[in-house]
Amino acid sequence: MRTPVTIIGAGLGGLTLARVLHVHGIEAVVYEAEASPMARMQGGMLDIHDYNGQLAVEAAGLMTEFRDLILEGRQAMRVLDANGNLLFDKADDGSGGRPEVQRGELRRMLLDSLPPGTVHWGHKVTEVRAGNQVVFADGTSVETAVLVGADGAWSRVRPLLTAETPEYAGTSFVETYLFDADTRHAAVAKAVGGGSMFVNGPTPGQGINAHRESGDTLHAYVELERPLEWFDAVDFADPVAAAARIAAEFEGWAPELTALLTDADSGPVLRPHHTLPAGVGWERVPGVTLVGDAAHLTAPNGEGANLAMLDGAELGQALAAHPVEEALAEYEEAMFTRGANPVDESVLIESVFGGEIPEQLRQLFDELKPGS
Repeated sequence: MRTPVTIIGAGLGGLTLARVLHVHGIEAVVYEAEASPMARMQGGMLDIHDYNGQLAVEAAGLMTEFRDLILEGRQAMRVLDANGNLLFDKADDGSGGRPEVQRGELRRMLLDSLPPGTVHWGHKVTEVRAGNQVVFADGTSVETAVLVGADGAWSRVRPLLTAETPEYAGTSFVETYLFDADTRHAAVAKAVGGGSMFVNGPTPGQGINAHRESGDTLHAYVELERPLEWFDAVDFADPVAAAARIAAEFEGWAPELTALLTDADSGPVLRPHHTLPAGVGWERVPGVTLVGDAAHLTAPNGEGANLAMLDGAELGQALAAHPVEEALAEYEEAMFTRGANPVDESVLIESVFGGEIPEQLRQLFDELKPGS
C-alpha cells in the first residue's frame, strides 16, 4: 500500500493495527480525542491470552517488550462465597497462558513502538461522512482512502457501516481502589490473595471481583444487575453515600468483601455495561472497517482487549498481503466469524482454571465476569 491508513482511536486495537502496519512498511496516522497519552487513567490490569492477545503481540514483533511488563504471580486465582469461604484456590506457578499486565503500560509499549508523530492527539471526531471524510471538533477534516474505526463503544465511524447502536446489558460495575492494602486493609488483602478473586452472590447478577495490581494496590469491580434508573438515584458525587448505598445491596456478605466498597481509597465509579447485538455484521463498504469494541462490543468477559488487539493485528497483516478491498473483506470474514462464535467454554476452563474444575464451581464459572 502507498496510501496511509487512517485510524480513529489510540486504544489497544488501533495502536496494534498501526504497529503491525509499521512492521510491514505501511504508513498509518492515528487520530485520538484525548489531549495526551496521560490525559486519563488507562484502567487496571489485563490478562493477555495465549490464544488471541499474545498472537497480536507476536505479530507486532513486541514479545520481548511484553514479557518485561508481566506482573509475576498475578495469575493466582481465588473463588470465594459471599460468606468469605474459600471454594477454589490456584497458585501462579508461571505456566498459565494469561499473564497480567497493566493496561497503561501495554498502551505505552505500543505507542513507543511507533514512529514519532503517528498519533495526532486532541483530535475529537464529531462526524464521519460518506466518502471517508472525517470531521474534527475544531472544524478541520481529512479524507482518506482507508478508514478504520478503533473508536470504541460509541464509534463515530460505525454509522458508515451499520445502524446498530449499543444497548444497556442490564448490569453495571462499580469500580474502586484500595491502596497500601497489606498494611491498611489487611483482611481485604488476605481475602483477595496474590492475584484475582471472584465472589458471586446467591442471586444472579451480583458479584465482587478484585485483583492485586502492581505494588500494593487492590482494584475491585462490584457487579449489580439493576436498571440504569436505579443507578441514577445513587449520588456518585458523594463517594461515602454512594459506597454505602451500593454496599447495602450486599448486606450479610463477609465484611472483608464489602470493605472493597466501604473502605475504598477512591470514590466509587459507575461502569455500565453496553453491548452490540451478537454477531453484528454489515455489507462491505469500500475503504472502511472497524476493530475492537467499535465492531463487536460485549459486556466485560476478559476477552475485549485481547480481541481488539487480535483484530488490529489481523487487519494489518491482511492489508500488507492483499489489495485494500480484498484485505478488508478477508479481515471482516474472520472477524465476523469470531464475533458470532465466542471462545469455547472448554478453552476458557483450561485457560482460567488450568484444567477440570470442581463440579460445584462449574455453574459459578458461567457467571464469572472479570474486568476487560
